[in-house]
Amino acid sequence: MRALKLGRRTFGEGDYAVMAIVNRTPDSFYDSGATFEFDAAVAAVASAVGAGADIVDIGGVKAGDGPEVTVAEEIDRVVPFIAAVHDAHPELVISVDTWRAEVAREAVAAGAELVNDTWAGWDPGVVKVAADTGAGLVCSHTGGLEPRTVAAKPVYKDVVDEVRTELVERAEAAVAEGVRADGILIDPTHDFGKTTYHSLDLTNRLSELTETGWPVLVALSRKDFVGETLDLPVDRRLNGTLAATAISAWNGARVFRAHDVAATREVLDMVAAIKGQKSPKNPQRSL
Repeated sequence: MRALKLGRRTFGEGDYAVMAIVNRTPDSFYDSGATFEFDAAVAAVASAVGAGADIVDIGGVKAGDGPEVTVAEEIDRVVPFIAAVHDAHPELVISVDTWRAEVAREAVAAGAELVNDTWAGWDPGVVKVAADTGAGLVCSHTGGLEPRTVAAKPVYKDVVDEVRTELVERAEAAVAEGVRADGILIDPTHDFGKTTYHSLDLTNRLSELTETGWPVLVALSRKDFVGETLDLPVDRRLNGTLAATAISAWNGARVFRAHDVAATREVLDMVAAIKGQKSPKNPQRSL
């Protein structure tokens, strides 16, 4: 298993990492801008840390359709906030959720240690930022989508095989360009460029990605594939998300991007205990 080193942290086998989501956007699909205001976002990070987050992923642009956000505006939303979080929580790994190299470079300078490029290298300069700064990098798969767009009836001969092949190629190319091998994660990127059937197949066969040796990040939290599978709105998708989380952890995923930190932490600790990777916290029964 490859080592995963992000900031001051090293994550080994059984160290399932919870990546808390804090969006400094007024139009988030989940909370409709509850953490857009600076003080609310600061409080959200503190709450996530208290609930067991290892990483916080900070974004300034909604992934889906919405008003245009310029590079300057995105920088204004995330960079000062990253600096504040870095000062307040020096042990916390900070990730910046961006596809733009300019934003990534400013964010890393402010304290981010991971660049979560959810749009699969749309801006090739993002890889150079990671190479130049020593930051970690998430290599994602979107089926060639332009940022903030939704695929129209994507077709794959074998979605798992195609995603695995492309992600390994992206990871190896990033190393060739100078990105630290122990700072790279691969993300199948559920929903992005995929139908619900594709995302379910990726979850079921996730071990085919984890067996590549590259640490796998999964971003499952309350996504459309969960909602469509259960026919539930965003505010009722927690149980489905946690089921997918447990299966992904069992299949070897290492980092879990989540809105519901405490619940995700408990699920991952239970999986680790069942696998024998972590001891029960308070074993007493019949002992």
